[in-house]
Amino acid sequence: MNGAVSLPLDAVELAFAASGDALVRRTVLPNGARVLSERVPGARSATVGFWVTVGSRDETGGDEGHSASFGSTHFLEHLLFKGTPSRTALEIAVSFDAVGGEHNAATSKEYTCYYAKVQDKDLSMAVEVIGDMISSSVIDPDEFDNERQVILEELAMADDDPADAASEQLYKAVLGRHPLGRPIGGDPATIRAATRDGVWQHYRATHRPEHLVVAAAGAVDHDRLVADVTAALARGEFPDDAQPAARRPVAPAELGYRSSVVTIQRPVEQVNLFLGVPGLVATDERRSALAVLNAVLGGGMSSRLFQEIREKRGLAYSVYSFAAGFSDAGLFGVYAGCAPHKAPQVVELARDELARLAEFGITGEELRRAVGQLSGATALALEDSDTRMTRLGRAEVGMGEFSDLDESLRRLALVTSAQVRELAAEFAAVQPALAAVGDLDASAFAGLGLG
Repeated sequence: MNGAVSLPLDAVELAFAASGDALVRRTVLPNGARVLSERVPGARSATVGFWVTVGSRDETGGDEGHSASFGSTHFLEHLLFKGTPSRTALEIAVSFDAVGGEHNAATSKEYTCYYAKVQDKDLSMAVEVIGDMISSSVIDPDEFDNERQVILEELAMADDDPADAASEQLYKAVLGRHPLGRPIGGDPATIRAATRDGVWQHYRATHRPEHLVVAAAGAVDHDRLVADVTAALARGEFPDDAQPAARRPVAPAELGYRSSVVTIQRPVEQVNLFLGVPGLVATDERRSALAVLNAVLGGGMSSRLFQEIREKRGLAYSVYSFAAGFSDAGLFGVYAGCAPHKAPQVVELARDELARLAEFGITGEELRRAVGQLSGATALALEDSDTRMTRLGRAEVGMGEFSDLDESLRRLALVTSAQVRELAAEFAAVQPALAAVGDLDASAFAGLGLG
């Protein structure tokens, strides 16, 4: 493969070779569903994911209980495992347990994925069961009420984790009123207010072939996969004349960002704190430079943040930087967990390290080390069919192009120190938002010029 391969929605059939002698194929079904496979030589297992191109950002907030309350998409992630006309919840679980398979689901801000990993001989079963869930779930009223309680417990568990609570506050602070700033699972009030009719309508409107991408990697026969997906979706009695739903716009949204300091007082031993600024959208051409910047600043034990804050000063056990990219917005940030009295110094040091990157850039050795770190991590991750399936799904759902390992490594190798410095300067020029959970309040950061 030479360069990224475009995945136009109007191309019914695509096939191309990828690195490692893998074969990638893609078929758009008459009902609008897209089926992608990556056949890996020598594999004996496969991972399949049913990607619904709807996430928490697509919820409307509910209208008298008859539209998508916040948290409805995550609610559906739970409910689709609770039975169809042909399978009970137990039978769905037994289908995978009986063959030693793994199955689960995940809801994000822009998509939901229902997935399974099985031996090659059990792939058809996995497609049939998940396809049945996607197309024919009954959303039983009793199961709905039971699962409401489970989700409330899940939300409570997340809120009890100071890092999770601080992270939610950071996304809200940086992304503001944009739907991406909302929590994926909703909150206790919206979950208690959700109605079965409202969630059912959200299910029927979104879990349709035109919003569906099926991606499989490993020991996969593409023609068999297409036949299995077609048969599984036939239960839903969907029309056979739909086009794939358009991908999301990728122009950066106007966030109206303003720096703020948000603290939540809790009697815990450590402060969990995040600093963040608006970042890059997922399709930004500078994403390889962003990966290098992240690696140098806080991406490993040799990173500047780890060395300066943990190794030299002993101020924190965990400290790192991170980046999150969505279709029309992004976030770049730093996390640290430390004693309350150390928090102001940790924040100051983190800002100083980014400012130094912006002013002086990175060394040639740092660039070589970061590219090596990222190249090795990417190659090792692709030894697993889960990662390959996820790469396929994200390529189709969000990027609109597929990059194999060789192309990813080529792009990393092209990153220059000047590009990294320029990106660091862009982030450093923005006053960051701060979110912290622990035994302190906003006055602890009063001398740092935030907010």
